[in-house]
Order: sequence, then C-alpha cells, then structure tokens
Amino acid sequence: MIAGMFVFGGLDALRQSRQKAPTAENVTDPVTERTGLDSEQLVKVNGAMQVGAGAMLALGILPRPAALALGISLVPTTLAAHRFWDVDDAKERAAQTIHFLKNVAMLGGLLLAATSTGGRPSLPWRARRSVSHAVESTRERLGVD
Repeated sequence: MIAGMFVFGGLDALRQSRQKAPTAENVTDPVTERTGLDSEQLVKVNGAMQVGAGAMLALGILPRPAALALGISLVPTTLAAHRFWDVDDAKERAAQTIHFLKNVAMLGGLLLAATSTGGRPSLPWRARRSVSHAVESTRERLGVD
C-alpha cells in the first residue's frame, strides 16, 4: 500500500520537475556540482526512481531492494520539500512538520519492508546456523566434546 504514494509522487515529480526544482536546490546543489546534472534533471531522476521502485514494490518484484531504493529517495525529498524549521508562518510550519513526520513514518515502513524476510530466516541467522552446524560436524568427526 505504501508503494502507491511513491508512484503518484514520482509521476508528479516527472510532470512538474521545473516547478519542483527550486525547492530541491537545498539538497541538489552538492550533487549538481559533482555530477553536472541540474536540479530539474535530478528531480526527474528521483521521480523516475520512485515510479520504478514503487511499481516494483507494489508488484512484489524485488521488494526488499525496491523498498530500500524508495527509502533512499525519500530522505532528500523530505529534506528539500518539508523544511519546517525554515518556515516562519505558524500554520505553514505545522503543515510542513506534519508532512515531515509523515515521511519519517513512511521511511520506517520502508525500512521494515527492506529488512523483511517474508517469514523466511534472515541471512545472518542462516549464516550463524551454517557456522554452528559446521563446528558441530567438525567436533563430531574429531571426537571432541
């Protein structure tokens, strides 16, 4: 369900990249200097990534990497678009604070999705189990208790 927000937002960023670019400059300036891409191009790249990763997450295609990619894209989006600490108007500050906290909550959901194993044992658990079995097997072969 969280994927729909990113597909919608990504499409909006692709369609409205020129209007969103000035807001994004707070975050894109260091990237622009290193890559040569301007803010509008970076907004489009971020929007395309959100559409692609959002669709992948919604369809269950590589959901963990898709959720991680969305989480990564959400950080600069949030820092650029919801800078409540820079807003003087109390009502606008409250609105931006809510949007900021909503994005932080979505990031938490994405981190859960990125680390979910779908009921299967995690890679660290399987690695520890394999090592434990190898040690036990070696002990048995050597006759060590």
